[in-house]
Amino acid sequence: MKLTHAPLRVSIGAFILNSGLGKRTLEGEAAAGLHGMAAGSIPQLRQVEADRFARLLSGGEIALGAALLTPFVPSLLAGLGLTAFGAGLVQLYLRTPGMREANSLKPTQAGIGLAKDVWLVGAGLTLVLDSLTHRRFRH
Repeated sequence: MKLTHAPLRVSIGAFILNSGLGKRTLEGEAAAGLHGMAAGSIPQLRQVEADRFARLLSGGEIALGAALLTPFVPSLLAGLGLTAFGAGLVQLYLRTPGMREANSLKPTQAGIGLAKDVWLVGAGLTLVLDSLTHRRFRH
């Protein structure tokens, strides 16, 4: 990991790790609410039980957060994971009714929490692109 990647990776990694740890005990109504929102925008998730979805999401967030925080995980790999995770959240924002104003990308008040997750995609792409261009210029 490049030293210049550390602030980005530590701040985002700690946030995502904490989010994943907080979801470890989700069950019942809380898991169903999280699952319902995700399944509303990604219909294939309806095939996954709500409690299992919450456990899988928790595990994925813990793994991604830990990867971002671990210095020996290459920034290219951590950036790809972060980009994919952020893209999933942006998809949730774009497909969930009531998150955006009609015929617009502008968030409603309810959509601001998800709309801001576009920064995860930007941060992930920054890590990926910096890793790829850094490699190219070294040779």
